[in-house]
Amino acid sequence: MNGIRVIAFDADDTLWDCQTYFDVVTEQMCDLLRPWADHDTSWQELLRTESKNLPLTGFGCKAYILSVIETAIRVSHEEIGAKAVGALIQSCYGLLNLPAEPLPEVEETLRTLRSWIDGGRLPVRLAVFTKGDLLNQRHKLDRSGLATLFDWVEITANKQADDFLTLCSHLAIRPEELLMVGNSFKSDMAPALEVGCAGLHIPFHAEWEMEQVEVFDHPRCRRLTHFGQVLDFVKPALR
Repeated sequence: MNGIRVIAFDADDTLWDCQTYFDVVTEQMCDLLRPWADHDTSWQELLRTESKNLPLTGFGCKAYILSVIETAIRVSHEEIGAKAVGALIQSCYGLLNLPAEPLPEVEETLRTLRSWIDGGRLPVRLAVFTKGDLLNQRHKLDRSGLATLFDWVEITANKQADDFLTLCSHLAIRPEELLMVGNSFKSDMAPALEVGCAGLHIPFHAEWEMEQVEVFDHPRCRRLTHFGQVLDFVKPALR
């Protein structure tokens, strides 16, 4: 914590559950496509579609919806009926209204950090730094009830090294003054470490295949097993 001025938190699968809801819809798609392909084939075809579409659609729920529909039509050789496609669309719309209920220990931990900051014991700011659709991510943050605990919210199209440098510029800090907390090593840890930030990695039990990457040790990165351990890491910096 020496020199840290901002603690930034990822949102999806760090503050609230997201991936498991997407997996449910993917399973539904695979079930509907069983007349044309087995489960694993349909799942992999969706990943292939998402990978192809990412440069155009970016990340987020709306991009996922387009990929699901495209995959269903392609795998079924355009034979899937309008009723089945409609059912998929309705399930995908449900993803736009996820409950965004904070994961265990998240709200208590953030409120404790907020009390330390407001009480002058912890000289840092709290930020949300997440990628995806702007409107959808904003709505989830509002529904979570956590929005008032943060000093800064930044939603970006991607999370690469340059995006972390842009965040630091917006916050008027140097990269080494940022501590990133998140579940994805690919998006939250690796690019942050590349530019000089520090990281707290809190893996989530469900992970999108396109976020999977080989995890490596780094002197500026610590792996935590549960969210409440953030407090243990921060306590030595208390005044």
